[in-house]
Order: sequence, then C-alpha cells, then structure tokens
Amino acid sequence: MEINKVAIIGEGGMGRGLCIVFARAGLEVIWKGLRERLLKKSMVRLNENIEQRIKKFEFTDVEKKIILSKISTTIDIDLVTDADFIIEAITEDLALKRELITELEDVCDDSVIFASNTSTCSITDLASDIKHPERVIGMIFHYPPSQREVVEIVRGQKTSDETYRVVKNLASFLGKTTVDVYESPGYVATRAIIPFVNEAMAILMEDVATAEDIDTAVKLSNNMSQGPLELADYIGLDNLLKDMTILFKELGDPKFRPSPILRKMVREGKLGKKTGVGFFEYK
Repeated sequence: MEINKVAIIGEGGMGRGLCIVFARAGLEVIWKGLRERLLKKSMVRLNENIEQRIKKFEFTDVEKKIILSKISTTIDIDLVTDADFIIEAITEDLALKRELITELEDVCDDSVIFASNTSTCSITDLASDIKHPERVIGMIFHYPPSQREVVEIVRGQKTSDETYRVVKNLASFLGKTTVDVYESPGYVATRAIIPFVNEAMAILMEDVATAEDIDTAVKLSNNMSQGPLELADYIGLDNLLKDMTILFKELGDPKFRPSPILRKMVREGKLGKKTGVGFFEYK
C-alpha cells in the first residue's frame, strides 16, 4: 500500500508536531481540528516552532516552505475521506477516541488505516466498535515528535499483518526507529517515565532540593538532555496527570499515583511550557 496523503486529527501540540514530521517527509497533510479557533491558533504556533528551529540551524527556510505548502487545515471530517492514512492525536479519552474512529470508518474508504497516538488506551478497545478492526493500530510518537527518534508500534488483537507492515514502513520512511510493543497500559516509554517524574516531584515536595537542582543532579549524573521536571513541563502537566490517573487505575501500583503537587499545579493552570509556567518559567 502506497501512502501519499495523511490526515492528522487533533489541534494540540502533538497534532502540530505530527504535521511537521509528515509534511517534512514530503507527504500531503490534511490537518483536522475539532474547533476552528484552536486550529488557527495552533497553525500560528506551528509557524513559530519552525522559526525557532531555523534559528537553531535545525531547519532551513526552504524546508519551512515545503512543510507549509504540504499542510491544509479543516474542521470538516468529510474532507479527510481521500487520505490513505489517518492518525489521531486527540485528548487521552477512550470514549472520545472510539467515537472518532467509528465516525471516520463511516466516511472513509475501506482501505484506509487508522492509527492512534494514544499513550494509555488499548488498541483492541479502540477498534471494538468498528467493522474493520484489522485496520486499527497504535503508532505512538513522543513529544515533540520532530525531535524524538522512536515510534512505538502496537498491534491490537485483530490488527492485520498488512496494516502492521504498512505502518512500520511508514515510520521508517519518516526516519524513525520503531519498537514493537504488546498491549499494556502506558506501553513502554510512558510507563517507564511516569515513576521517574513522580519521584522527582516527591523529592521537590520534601524540600530535599530545588527544582533546578533536582534537574541538574539528574541530568549531569546520567548524561541526559532534560531533567525529570523539565520533561514534565514539556509533556504538559495536565497530560501527565491524565496518564498517571489512567495507569494508577489500570495497574493499581502506588508508583503511578499522581503526586499532590502535580494535582495542585494543574488546578492552578500551571501546565508547563504551553502555558509559560510549570516547574519552571518559559518565555
């Protein structure tokens, strides 16, 4: 199966990042949002993201022109029907994702593959209400996807071998390293990162060290580019809270119980980099 046109659904940071990844690879991208205002705002931020990368000599002006020429935006689900491949990156809510995939199957061709960028939902559950569950697969990028090399590929119980091969080849075409993952809450990266970040929050709450010193100690002692609290800010504290809540519910292990400081910061609207303040402040 040849993929030339991709539909990306979700106007948040992950959807924005996926647009850059697919468009930079030369694929035509239809970016579908749920709300026109948020989609326009996210398109402005996409431009800003690329400009920041150009200043760091990671992108060129020519690449920017190519990327923007490949992306069209819409809130009309009927305009994604001619896509060869659809990937959703909407909020981490099983019911909403199932509803979306069911709606997409009703308007799309029988050959279209539906991928989910979920970090916690079961692919089998996502495909349970549709006629062709063999065309549903997990293709899990990590934020920001244009700067993260790995993609986790997750097969549901009924995902076909052909769907798996197409998606694995697509990830390779995008320049990503793939890992095969069995269905499990949190899969690999999210499940491994959450206890790491949660423990850093516990250290901060106990006044063992400041946020800056915690991240400095972890980064320099382990040769890491980001400390756990900076990483939390980049993921988005609201996203992190959702993931932790789901994993704690599904697995029952206290290491996934959301830290009280995380709940407090989300209530205060301090969501990390996207709001300008989290454990650190951002311009």
